[in-house]
Amino acid sequence: MKKYNKGFTLIELAIVMVIIGLLLGGVLKGQEMIENGKIKNIENDMQGVTSAYYSYRDRYNALPGDDINAVNRWPAASHSPAPMAGNGNGIIDTINTWTACTATTTPTVENCALIQDLRLAGLITGAANATDPVNAYTGVIRVVQNTVAANTGLVVGLNLCFGNLPAKAAEAVDATLDDGNPATGNIRAVLGAGNIDPDAVAATTYTDPNTYTVCKLL
Repeated sequence: MKKYNKGFTLIELAIVMVIIGLLLGGVLKGQEMIENGKIKNIENDMQGVTSAYYSYRDRYNALPGDDINAVNRWPAASHSPAPMAGNGNGIIDTINTWTACTATTTPTVENCALIQDLRLAGLITGAANATDPVNAYTGVIRVVQNTVAANTGLVVGLNLCFGNLPAKAAEAVDATLDDGNPATGNIRAVLGAGNIDPDAVAATTYTDPNTYTVCKLL
């Protein structure tokens, strides 16, 4: 009696390979869609906070955070933590330490109070405290005032900064909203993991697998 070893035919193997290819293609496409969604989320947050900032100025004729009437508009008896009264000098006093703005205490620096004022005014979402919002890449969002003309990750003026952006996202945002160069234009970037202080020498390129703090002039 002859014994025959049974196996897959070439057609069956071809079908399996096609199925595997389709599955891999679907996974990769799904990952790309998720990444594109995060990048779009960053762009929307940049535009949303910018719009909220200017809406506050138009509504109250004051800068959020710098607003001397914030404590009267939202009294401590009705809000905890209590808002901070700014000094009304037209400049957002700034601290670059990312952990300085907390959720449980009255802010002591105007760029922390800025976020709380925008929330109290209903212009951005979140609990009405000074803690930094978190972006799509788990970095924080911080407004920073810069008065020094230098080759840093900050433009002279009021900057909206996003920490912990991967190179692909940082470059895409810069290219969409500015010139794609981390050292020039109205969007700058500083190389460093997490929420690195943007008051440092600007990066020269966006390079994987690095992360960046990206700041946009408001």
